[in-house]
Amino acid sequence: MYVENTGIKGLVADLKVMEEIMLKNNLGLDGQWDYERVTFDKKYVIREGTYYLRIFGELVEGDIDGRKATVRLKQPVLGKYYYPFGVEYGEEEDFPASLVKDCELTTKAVYDELKQYSL
Repeated sequence: MYVENTGIKGLVADLKVMEEIMLKNNLGLDGQWDYERVTFDKKYVIREGTYYLRIFGELVEGDIDGRKATVRLKQPVLGKYYYPFGVEYGEEEDFPASLVKDCELTTKAVYDELKQYSL
């Protein structure tokens, strides 16, 4: 499920600044990057299951491996984890309202802080 109306989609910023702001909001990079992409995750373990708020980013210029990069963020998504298959993002998934609300608050907090560093 896409987390809508966050303002995050299309934001471009320095990866180091982005990482600091994401970590402040409990979104970790945790090794989920390659030379062209990054993925910031916030994990939720609640009674209904395990969920992930994910904010994907793509390289604009620089070197992600060396953490000297400019990254453009994509639309945040919320997915449910199914063992052993992985995370499903489909609209047919049932997401608790309190979880969706927390994801919206998290993405708003990230946007509010990151927009001042947007390139």
